[in-house]
Amino acid sequence: MYKVKYGGKKGKTVELEESPDLVAVRTKDNMEMGDMNLSRASQEMLADTVQVVKFPDSGITIIKMADEPQATASRGGGDEEPGRKGLAGPPDTTKRDATRAALKQEDDIRFAGRVLQDKETGEVTLYTENFFVKFFDATKEEDCLAIIEKYKLTIKDKLAFAKNAYFVCAAEGTGLAVFNIAETILNEKIVEYCHPELVQERRFKGIHPLQWHLTKTSINGKAVDAHVNIEAAWQLTKGKGTTIAIIDDGVDVDHPEFAGRIVHPFDSTFKEGTGRPVANDDNHGTACAGMACASGLKDGASGTAPESFLMPIRLRSGLGSMSEANAFAWAAQHGADVISCSWGPTDGDWWDPSHPLHNKQTLLPDSTRMAMEFAMKEGRGGKGCVILFAAGNGNEATANDGYVSHPGVIAVSACNDTGKRSVYSDFGEQVWVAFPSGDFAWKPLKHPAPLSQGLRTTDRAAAAGYDGTNYTNSFGGTSGACPGMAGVVALMLAANPALTPPQVKEIIRNSCDIIDTEGGEYDANKHSVYYGYGRINAEKAVQNAKGISNAPPKAKTPIVAGNIRFGTQDMPFSTEGQTSPSTNTTPRNLTGIALQITPAQKNLHLVYQVNVGGKAIQSNAKPGDFVGGTTAKTKLLGIAFALEGSEAKKYDIEYAVKFEKETEEVKGKNGSFCGVIGKTGKAIQAINVVLKAK
Repeated sequence: MYKVKYGGKKGKTVELEESPDLVAVRTKDNMEMGDMNLSRASQEMLADTVQVVKFPDSGITIIKMADEPQATASRGGGDEEPGRKGLAGPPDTTKRDATRAALKQEDDIRFAGRVLQDKETGEVTLYTENFFVKFFDATKEEDCLAIIEKYKLTIKDKLAFAKNAYFVCAAEGTGLAVFNIAETILNEKIVEYCHPELVQERRFKGIHPLQWHLTKTSINGKAVDAHVNIEAAWQLTKGKGTTIAIIDDGVDVDHPEFAGRIVHPFDSTFKEGTGRPVANDDNHGTACAGMACASGLKDGASGTAPESFLMPIRLRSGLGSMSEANAFAWAAQHGADVISCSWGPTDGDWWDPSHPLHNKQTLLPDSTRMAMEFAMKEGRGGKGCVILFAAGNGNEATANDGYVSHPGVIAVSACNDTGKRSVYSDFGEQVWVAFPSGDFAWKPLKHPAPLSQGLRTTDRAAAAGYDGTNYTNSFGGTSGACPGMAGVVALMLAANPALTPPQVKEIIRNSCDIIDTEGGEYDANKHSVYYGYGRINAEKAVQNAKGISNAPPKAKTPIVAGNIRFGTQDMPFSTEGQTSPSTNTTPRNLTGIALQITPAQKNLHLVYQVNVGGKAIQSNAKPGDFVGGTTAKTKLLGIAFALEGSEAKKYDIEYAVKFEKETEEVKGKNGSFCGVIGKTGKAIQAINVVLKAK
């Protein structure tokens, strides 16, 4: 058994085990396995195997001994995933080891190694001899380098997205010992995070008359009115001056729909290049880019932000790779306003409720998480990049996806051309907004066929691509929904460049059209696990964005501001422009707060008390003090706010609290306690507090 810990010394652990019937084959010069010149013995052995996973960026193919049963999983059809079968006693590795031994003798093969699998689901996980290691911010550089030297590691890169963070490698041939090395390094006092570079298969989440998602139209004589009201938004802005980064498998930068608007392209996998497709199947990114910012040529296709700049960032490396983290850092450092990600962990088959991958939890590696948070904080000149992720295509819970469920991310689900849920779209509290996409008929769920083929968007030119033309009419999945929504965010930022990512999320919340009122299962906060706050209305979003001002408040109108902590992450908090408290649904428990009156008032101070996990009632000693717990497991069971000072009589302090598994808010005012003061109770998952003049 091999273990990896994400989140530091007290973080979550991923357990991996060695597969008895899988072999990782790495060819020379990324050669296709069918093109290799092999001995007869090796050919005979390979004939008795099947290919189950490919990692094209590194030339690695995972093969499985064919006489073992296997299960399959796909996103969008076709690719197979290795299954995992319980074994009585030690597994038989005879055939695997014989195949490895034979392949190692071949000139065209660099490596034939063992494969690790997720203990619960059997999903293939590649390990490298590389590590992500981050030392605490206060550590001196010479102390960091001393630890790296102590373990005989080589620095490959000093990372820009986090202080004292390094990408390092062990000596070639270290092999599975990397897991013990990483665990030992993490136990060093000055080390905050350390984990090996683990790589899993990354899957895509897969106004022309056919662009029904943009405007009211008809298809085969039937009216289709399930659009995002983009034409009204375009009367205000088409996104000029903003930049959308598409992190995907490359973009056909020569496509006429993007002419003159390509900026800072990059290939994060190869660390150079122009962001163009490389492999024959690098088709997905061009379609995603078109959904966001195609210009709308005659008989062509239009993105939701047709005047935005496009930053193509090619990423064909596996999930969790350092290339993944570097893609976010590049976007933030080169001027991206919006980052669109239509990929993620492998989904279970949406039509099979018993598929084991439905319950697989994919943790967000510290390296990628810190790069995303760097982008959300430091991008756009310190205002922060807005990051969107496709919710997923497995008809499964978004809570299991560490990428989608990061609280700073906007998770986008898919709805169809009749204003209902696309049958495959993932669901959960993390879903923030829905955007139109393709769909399928499915009789077992009584789900009718859509009216359209899917979404019309750009395709790789000529014979390359999906359809052999410059456009495709059948793009879909949450892959199509995410970049479409990213374009709407670009319109919002064009209308108001001062917006921060939390403000963008809040504006989206108030800019949606409620759809499918009968099947949407909306809660008291008007949130649906299927649609978030509804299908985006682009005109509302732009109008609401224009109405938000980030100008410093006048001294006579103080507000409550500061940070609130979910898990271990601080999020900015401000009640500017709010007249009454109403909570926001969040995916994680509140663990602490640090708030004050802003601008500071000489005779008006905010005081607050919290019940920290039943252990003690904590109060702030001075404005802005942090009160709460220090770990992600902390639960706040109660909270109260009050005002002190001679000016306190001029104001009321009102607040709303939402507890886990409760749909109704609990409201308080001027020091009344919301929650319990004892040792047991429900955790707080959302709060809001507003200062009101009497």
